[in-house]
Amino acid sequence: MTKIIGIAGSLRVGSYNAALLHAAAGLMPSVATLEITTIKGIPLYDGDVEAAQGIPPAVELLKNQIANGDGLLIATPEYNNSMPGVLKNAIDWLTRPSTDIARVFGNRPIAIIGASPGGFGTILSQDAWLPVMRTLGVRQWFGGRLMVSRAGTVFNDSGEMIDDKAKAQLQQFLHGFVEYVDSSPSEGNT
Repeated sequence: MTKIIGIAGSLRVGSYNAALLHAAAGLMPSVATLEITTIKGIPLYDGDVEAAQGIPPAVELLKNQIANGDGLLIATPEYNNSMPGVLKNAIDWLTRPSTDIARVFGNRPIAIIGASPGGFGTILSQDAWLPVMRTLGVRQWFGGRLMVSRAGTVFNDSGEMIDDKAKAQLQQFLHGFVEYVDSSPSEGNT
């Protein structure tokens, strides 16, 4: 069974990106599971804190979850035409110490999706992640893009995806990503 780890890049309780991941969990191919984890509890990165106290437990837990998965699915919001600071902060912590980058990210299959209340989805945020992912040495899947625009009409007040077209697009995206993960060589993911 292929295990994909899912992270939403928002801390908000009613996050569209968390809702997108929950919808994805229910639409995964039968050969895969989506384990949703969180960036909540990760403090702002501070090198002095790292030197004095080491890696925070929330960071260590997330690093191990990602390292033990077969792939990573990131649902990113778009803030001010770019990536959200809380998610970038989490990624920065996940790369500490730098010797862990290969264990957590090296050659790992990754896909990025996103939902936004605006009309352009999360295209600028997804594009802003490209140099970061390249630097981390991941194998990003480019077989499809999923940008849910006007998310307020796609999800109901309970966070359930109610748009059948969006569901079909998400399901197709997930099938493609899982195929990519399953066909990817696993060396480098230690």
